Amino acid sequence: MSSSFGQLFQVSTWGESHGDAVGVSVDGCPPRMPLEVDHIQAELDRRRPAQSEITTQRREGDRAQILSGVFDGLTLGTPIQIAVWNEDARGKDYEHMRTKYRPSHADYTYDAKFGIRNWKGGGRSSARETIGRVAGGAVARQFLTTEYGVEIVGYVKQIWKITAETDPDTVVREDVESNIVRCPDQDVAVQMIDRIMQARKDGDSLGGVVECVARNVPVGLGEPVFDKLEAELAKAMLSIPACKGFEVGSGFSGTLMTGSAHNDPFYSEGGRVRTRTNYSGGIQGGISNGENIVIRAAFKPTATILAEQNTVDVDGAPTTLKGRGRHDPCVLPRAVPIVEAMMALVLTDHALRQRGQTGTVGA
Repeated sequence: MSSSFGQLFQVSTWGESHGDAVGVSVDGCPPRMPLEVDHIQAELDRRRPAQSEITTQRREGDRAQILSGVFDGLTLGTPIQIAVWNEDARGKDYEHMRTKYRPSHADYTYDAKFGIRNWKGGGRSSARETIGRVAGGAVARQFLTTEYGVEIVGYVKQIWKITAETDPDTVVREDVESNIVRCPDQDVAVQMIDRIMQARKDGDSLGGVVECVARNVPVGLGEPVFDKLEAELAKAMLSIPACKGFEVGSGFSGTLMTGSAHNDPFYSEGGRVRTRTNYSGGIQGGISNGENIVIRAAFKPTATILAEQNTVDVDGAPTTLKGRGRHDPCVLPRAVPIVEAMMALVLTDHALRQRGQTGTVGA
């Protein structure tokens, strides 16, 4: 089940980077929910390659095709199968990597675990697998929007040492999508783009942080003790290729505060319980409290770079390797819709779990 995620709302992704197609099976989506292919395509367009000069130049249309589970624009309650056909796969670009392990990539570990690997673009370990996540996440987002009015907005918070100042309570998607780096702080976005372009020129790569906020989340999502909402979100984010860190609310900066400063005081407003601050990031005791859920996901620099590196071959003999092909000098701009998708998948699964347990969702 390593390719499946979720309990009641479950997605199973499939396909390899340079195979015929990639996609997702979505099981557990409630029936009679409006769903058009355009809902899915809009998110895939944000993830697709070759969308700007700071992303990989692999030319893929990433056109979604719904194969099952939808009839007359409504979900049937049966499994939804979504496929995207690969159109610009160039396996020959990786021929020189057939017998060599790329540093910090999955080549060696896949070989060690399975005794076989698809060396064409990394196969299953390629970020192209995330097409299925984004397609499934688009279905989840439609459910959350339709049922609860949940709004999810992700954006690039940091590239290398360049950090944006953005308020997660007020940021809007229009500002995020107004530039190619997906940073709503327009002045900082220019700096980020320049630094990524320099890294590409140097044959190097950069990492950074995506911040994501979910608004209007119902109270009560999360299953203590082991399926706490932040634990589920952490698993979701850390399963994304190149993601190496996760924070919720104050995160690691909370370790620098005292309890009296960090605690979120309660008050009543309009018949509901609110908090005056949100260092908890919308989650307390592993359960959503109705405030905005704010998380951050840290991404390492892209592993494949266009500089010569020391490595070993499949026999353990020392050798060198220089990357070829088409790669992102920084994955952050295209990671934004992936982070949003994984957030949507977790929230949808837990909304359905809460509905199944209590019959209602929200306080």
